[in-house]
Amino acid sequence: MNELLISEPLTTYLPEADPALLAEAMVAFANSDGGAIVLGVDEAGRLSDAPIHKEELEGALLAAEQRCRPVIPTGWEQFEAAGGPAFVVRVARSPELHALDDGRVLIRAGAENRPLTGEQIRLLAATKSSGDFEAEAVAGATRADLDKEVIAEYLQKRESRRRRPLSGTADEVLMEVGALTAQGLPTVAGLLLFGAAPQALLPQSGLVFVKFIGTDPRGSDGQAGYGRREEINGPLARIIENAWQLVHEEMSVGAVVEGLEREERLEYPPFAVREALVNAVCHRDYRLQGRRIEMRMFSDRMEVISPGGLPGFITVDNIVEEHFSRNPRLVAGVFQWGYIEELGLGVDRMIEAMVQEGHPPPHFKARPHAFTVTLQNNRDRKVVPRWESNMNERQMRALTHIRESGSIANREYRQLCPDVSPETLRLDLVDLVSKGVLLKIGAKKGTYYILK
Repeated sequence: MNELLISEPLTTYLPEADPALLAEAMVAFANSDGGAIVLGVDEAGRLSDAPIHKEELEGALLAAEQRCRPVIPTGWEQFEAAGGPAFVVRVARSPELHALDDGRVLIRAGAENRPLTGEQIRLLAATKSSGDFEAEAVAGATRADLDKEVIAEYLQKRESRRRRPLSGTADEVLMEVGALTAQGLPTVAGLLLFGAAPQALLPQSGLVFVKFIGTDPRGSDGQAGYGRREEINGPLARIIENAWQLVHEEMSVGAVVEGLEREERLEYPPFAVREALVNAVCHRDYRLQGRRIEMRMFSDRMEVISPGGLPGFITVDNIVEEHFSRNPRLVAGVFQWGYIEELGLGVDRMIEAMVQEGHPPPHFKARPHAFTVTLQNNRDRKVVPRWESNMNERQMRALTHIRESGSIANREYRQLCPDVSPETLRLDLVDLVSKGVLLKIGAKKGTYYILK
């Protein structure tokens, strides 16, 4: 049953047609990137023992809509499976801010419907009021500006993810995903995903790659200190592919020793580089003209600079736990190409990949008109022990602090993770002690931890 919606980046499963849970999911999806609600099926893909009937679904949807402020339009489909029917309710991302009748404003965070704080609601409302740029038609663009081969590749990958044939013509699918307007004209998202030459009409949509010789943009003689500079254009999938190929060519290969084995590894973990690149392509603010995405490689670091500040309610402090897309149609398109595995988990895994290979965690810097991810290269790195692969991001942050400072106390851990409850942080440290990673020193308020 799960195969029915494998092409949906965000999906939730409700075994029963519960109006309260349905309304919560509708509000969360409408405030986030949209998604699909599968009714009559549990998370494991098993049909409910008591099948849902169409009349029951329609009654639950009506009751759920009455709980939403303002009302959220939805559409549903019925699927027949062995054992009875199941239903899929699709919720589009909304240009409005939605709340439940009890006042809660929810967003979708991973597998949860999470309420926002007052400040987060203000930030989300400001984002909603700025309009939906990627859905606008591109002035001067026509259907002929889209690349047939790129569209065919996308349709094939989308069909492969769904594991069933697509219904409708190519143009009907493009309209459904927001690439064409109802009049058949390319939108910003359509031109960026499928354009033969998107930069002719959206020149800001390219990428600039620069490889510097040292640690500074200026050389020792005061002139530009780069050894290679490339401009990468085309639809987004090609930009991702070609930029990754350039970075891969320029990354040095070193040797690390794990136990008694010597292993060759790239300068940076591939997943971390790809994630920073894909995030920049998907989440940059394409309204900003005159600025392209920049990838800068120095001898000691790599910087990926994305025009535009962080979207919605996302901040540097909550970037690991929260997810919000400025361009949900672009995200959905890149998801079909396979460059996004699961929404909301990329930053966690980027941090894990860097720390596990002996580098510092990525550094995130947010400014009003740019967001920068810096991957620092530790050339004297040692491979992190295998037990770190099952740590959470907070524990890896604590471990980095201990490596730099020699120890960590509960107070210092709370300063590193101010938005996490003290009890959760205490249990994090207890877990690391039980795994034999840390050694607990002292008692009560004098307790601190060191590497064992």
